[in-house]
Amino acid sequence: MANNDEGVNLDGLSVFLAVCETGGFRAAAKRLGLSPSTVSERIVSLETRLGAPLLIRTTRSVVPTEVGRVLADRLLPVLGEARAALQDAASSQSRVRGLLRLNVTGAVMVDILPPLLDRFLLANPEVRVELVVEDRLVDIAAVGCDAGIRYGEHLAQDMIAVPIGPRFQRIAAAAAPSYLDARDTPLNPNDLLRHDCIRLRFSSGMLVAWSFEKNGVVVSVDPPGRLIIGVDAAAAGVEMACRGHGIIVTFENWLQPLLGTGALRPVLPDWWTRFEGPQLYFSNRFMPAPLRAFVNFVKDETSRPTSVP
Repeated sequence: MANNDEGVNLDGLSVFLAVCETGGFRAAAKRLGLSPSTVSERIVSLETRLGAPLLIRTTRSVVPTEVGRVLADRLLPVLGEARAALQDAASSQSRVRGLLRLNVTGAVMVDILPPLLDRFLLANPEVRVELVVEDRLVDIAAVGCDAGIRYGEHLAQDMIAVPIGPRFQRIAAAAAPSYLDARDTPLNPNDLLRHDCIRLRFSSGMLVAWSFEKNGVVVSVDPPGRLIIGVDAAAAGVEMACRGHGIIVTFENWLQPLLGTGALRPVLPDWWTRFEGPQLYFSNRFMPAPLRAFVNFVKDETSRPTSVP
């Protein structure tokens, strides 16, 4: 049994965790700014020093062994604390430095997060921000992120959540005037079953649900999509709606500019559903200085009076 733990350094452990999180040497190398060969060499060196295989390599994937999985689970919170401590040490009371890594849903990338980030980066010129955009709800610590932004999901007990962006939003339905002029205008959500519909699909394979509400009555419909597009390309779905290919249901704030110009016409506006806006969530165990600065910035921004639709 090897007894070389004195030679194990944080760099090697960080590389190991990056491979576990990304699922491959090339992806880990891209994240860390290293060459794939360097990543491979550091993993081999770490395994040699520990005297145990940590990863199972195949031509298609890299997965941790049982020893590797246990090691990764124990290292994540420890290295997270170390990263937070190092970033705090690099920051003074007046100047915040370091990397802020956020795991966010694409729904906030159109018109909610970009203007907030613009003002935050201007106020904190020595902070770097990396955005990991995906629609899955993930363990932010397990994927190496400081915080996440999602809508309404159930969060673990050790997470804190604060509103970011609008307190409330609405799901709206719309179609091009040319489409509606050629078809009967829907008067009830069930009428959508007889229309061409543009549906969005999550990466999990599930279609985005269509649910409407009026005077306390909730109606859910599941029309077969004439066109189905992944949520990451939702803008293409909106564009196809503008071209007259059917009715789309999505965030009102995405559609509002096109409704204003007349490129789209509202469908079933009395049935549009209101819901709580996005939440910034993070662990209550540790907060690196850039995250603390971002949380305080978001709280200041959302405390300003805004109009509610």
